[in-house]
Amino acid sequence: MTQASPIPASAVPLLSLAAFASGISMRAADPLLPLLSRQFGVPLGEASLVITVFSIAYGLAQLGFGPLGDRYGKYLVIALATLASSGTALLCAAATSLPALLAMRLLAGATAAAIIPLSMAWIGDVIDYEHRQPVLARFLIGQILGVSAGVLVGGFAADARQWRLPFLLAAAIFLLVGLGLLALNRRLPPHAKTVRPIAGNAVRHMLAGFGRIAALPWARLVLLSAFLEGGLLYGPFAFIASHLHQRHGISLALAGAVVMLFGFGGFAFAMGSKAMLARLGEAGLSRWGGLVLALSLAAVGLAPVWWLAMPATLCAGLGFYMLHNTLQTHATQMAPERRGAAVSAFASCFFMGQATGVGVAGLLLAHVGTAALLVGGALGLLAVALNFSRRLRLK
Repeated sequence: MTQASPIPASAVPLLSLAAFASGISMRAADPLLPLLSRQFGVPLGEASLVITVFSIAYGLAQLGFGPLGDRYGKYLVIALATLASSGTALLCAAATSLPALLAMRLLAGATAAAIIPLSMAWIGDVIDYEHRQPVLARFLIGQILGVSAGVLVGGFAADARQWRLPFLLAAAIFLLVGLGLLALNRRLPPHAKTVRPIAGNAVRHMLAGFGRIAALPWARLVLLSAFLEGGLLYGPFAFIASHLHQRHGISLALAGAVVMLFGFGGFAFAMGSKAMLARLGEAGLSRWGGLVLALSLAAVGLAPVWWLAMPATLCAGLGFYMLHNTLQTHATQMAPERRGAAVSAFASCFFMGQATGVGVAGLLLAHVGTAALLVGGALGLLAVALNFSRRLRLK
């Protein structure tokens, strides 16, 4: 910690639990797509809109939450957004038609948008840069496990034909964690509750702040890399469970369990991040992470038997977090004086990339199939990772 005043030991773990609930909300719909397709009588590509609208709202809402966190205190805004996410998850569970579910998923994406980027920005405020990447990696364990739990619970819910259950689970976790965050916010020392009063028009101030961030060449590279990474990975990723179910004939619960291994790969990175960073450096993490991710994603798409997707998915998670955590760390340092806005811009690009990727993948699905989507995403991710690694070495 950079300040003498101690920060409560539960501060980061509580943020990680909020990220866990966010991860469930974000990815539980992936294995539900075949069930939603049958439930509402629509093609699989149209059912995937429940993922697309969440990602669009999540990405766009970042642009407002970053300045709000800077203005009113990041931890407080995270707590309130977590409580709001409990309500929107309940609304998703109560939807009675696909249009209603899409509307509620739009709201859910908007309310959950504050949690992960503002948590990263808050950690950037209170942790020195040289110690920040391992702390960010430990914080992201919550999101990693949430993504894993989301696809697993979604798979079991799909087999049980109870698509509302994952949203009810997310609502309960959001409520409990939100209350904990709100209580802990009152005990934070002053330096961890820093606010920056905005003089004049708030919207104009917000746009000017984003404009100054976008004017930085390094920030533009980080933001573009995040956008491409989000689209090239999560476009195909949304259909992995459906790919395994349709190509290999396994149950959606088992397919969800296979996809869950992606999170365990991320967990392995979080546990070994300090040693890997010391051995490979940031450029090496990006390069090797992209290579492992690309090979693994292609292997999932081309595997002749379903069980080969298990080690491939595990390795894909490891490779992704090697690359993504490096991008995230640089996002916290793009503009330290506007860290909330900078990290929110990063998250916005990443999730708008996801929305674009899932939308494009849904359109291409009927023409090229899921295997081609996975291989195409792998090639694109490799190019992004190698370019970012090269630029890091030249920086």
